[in-house]
Amino acid sequence: MVVLIVFAFIAGAATALSPCVLPVLPVALAAGVTGGRRRPLGVVSGLALSFTVATVALVYLISALGLPDQLLRTLSIIALIGFGVSLLVPALGDRLEARLSRIGPSLGIGARGGGGEGGFWSGMLVGGGLGFVYAPCAGPILAGVITVSASQSFSAGRLAVALAYGIGSAVVLYGLMLGGRRLTGRLARRSGRFQMSMGAIMVVIAALMLGNYDTRFETTSAADLPSFLVSPAKGLETTSAAAKDLAALRGHKARRTGGLKEAHTGERLPVLGVAPQFTGTQSWFNTPAGRPLRLDALRGRVVLVDFWTYSCINCIRTLPYLNAWNERYAGKGLTIVGVHTPEFPFEHSAANVQEAIRQNGIRYPVAQDNNYSTWNAYNNEYWPAEYLIDAQGRIRVADFGEGEYAAKEQAIRSLLIEAGAEGLGQATKVSAQAPSASETTQESYLGAEKAERFENASVSAGPHDFGAAGAAPKPEHLRYRGSWQVSADSAQAVAGAVLQLNFLARRVFLVAGSARGASPARVLLDGHPIAQADAGGDVHGATASIGFQRLYRLVELPRVERHVLTVEVPPGVSVYSFTFG
Repeated sequence: MVVLIVFAFIAGAATALSPCVLPVLPVALAAGVTGGRRRPLGVVSGLALSFTVATVALVYLISALGLPDQLLRTLSIIALIGFGVSLLVPALGDRLEARLSRIGPSLGIGARGGGGEGGFWSGMLVGGGLGFVYAPCAGPILAGVITVSASQSFSAGRLAVALAYGIGSAVVLYGLMLGGRRLTGRLARRSGRFQMSMGAIMVVIAALMLGNYDTRFETTSAADLPSFLVSPAKGLETTSAAAKDLAALRGHKARRTGGLKEAHTGERLPVLGVAPQFTGTQSWFNTPAGRPLRLDALRGRVVLVDFWTYSCINCIRTLPYLNAWNERYAGKGLTIVGVHTPEFPFEHSAANVQEAIRQNGIRYPVAQDNNYSTWNAYNNEYWPAEYLIDAQGRIRVADFGEGEYAAKEQAIRSLLIEAGAEGLGQATKVSAQAPSASETTQESYLGAEKAERFENASVSAGPHDFGAAGAAPKPEHLRYRGSWQVSADSAQAVAGAVLQLNFLARRVFLVAGSARGASPARVLLDGHPIAQADAGGDVHGATASIGFQRLYRLVELPRVERHVLTVEVPPGVSVYSFTFG
């Protein structure tokens, strides 16, 4: 928790230097030419406190009352318009300032603490309203805290993280205010015009926010601009240390499934909650001009959100069903949105995702979720995972993993009928590869961070010479041979590189790739050139051509069997994990 608090403080400070601060910057600059010397301190103190309340406490009330998840943003825009109008109309602003200045003495606070030279308390009240305007700036760390808070009991830890984020932003804004005071001190005679200009800017920004142009700008910037120009906090908020603490903070109680039992029995599907927006995405595919989708813009349509990643065999086996449902029901009111949340670094590449979309024949919209922002908003933990959302924006089915396709399609049809669709026709018939019904070897990661069941003395990050090939590993175990460069999530072949695996499965898949172009990897089963049970797979004549970083099918047997697999990996090829089916 301490690590997460520190990262929240740094992320908050960095956010105050990003374009997200534009809505509150006019007030910060206006405070530089008006009010007492202590007023800027009051403004940032009020901002930090009200930001904490807005991002943590209010979410409980919004959830309890069943109010829309965009209410907090709407309140922020209203507050921004209010501040802008008060600056734009001097008479209204003076009247408001006079009332704020009298609040301190009326609460028993000395006159020195109210207006005049101090202005701390009047500034704090201004900052208190400003915190609601700043609330939409909360990044991935705060997004995780916010979305979890409504489903779990209140804790001091969640409050501390939000407060640290607000204080971090307040420190930087305080510096901007002091700098603004020195810079604009010469404008004192024209402070009225200056404030009116700032007010006009705030009203314009509020109008842009009403049209969602701010979120469109952030999404476009994330895809087209260097990250430090979009949000300096981005790298900080997505470090592994912060992610681990956030996962611990989220816990397992936030996970909630349901809806398929009712779909089986024909009962009305339950309401599991309001569906979060797509947030923090990068490139969008299969949308007009690559523009991002917003969930509120899809109201009136049934939406199926599918979390996937293109090297996941479980995800790949669901794609034929998703493609069939998209073809059958898109014209009847269904929108499928694939949220591609990567497991390995190479899956962050937009070009790789685009190629995977092409290879799998996906025609529905797909969003890149490289920072796990939408993943965290849904409290998701699995690939694949499906969330079925009704025409009113409510989650009606949540399910993780493969299978239950008939029940999922029935749920889709029932929600389309609820939305007024007619003539749905018969259910789809899909011919797709199914997972093995028997128990198989567990997924095996090949990088140092998650390496398990290796018979080598050490599989740590760095260069290794594991020696010449020897006896086969015992059941369920692996062994490296030859020279490798091992990293946290993968291992790259250097010279004489061999990978051995004693497995129990019908199918064996290897996540691998080469930056040097296609390279031949020799594949042996029990020491002999492999003989596939069918023409499928990526092995031809005992050789697999490893190129594009993806999932390769190495073994296809008629049934679940135990064998020893040997892969002679050419230099430059990186291997990530074995999966089975």
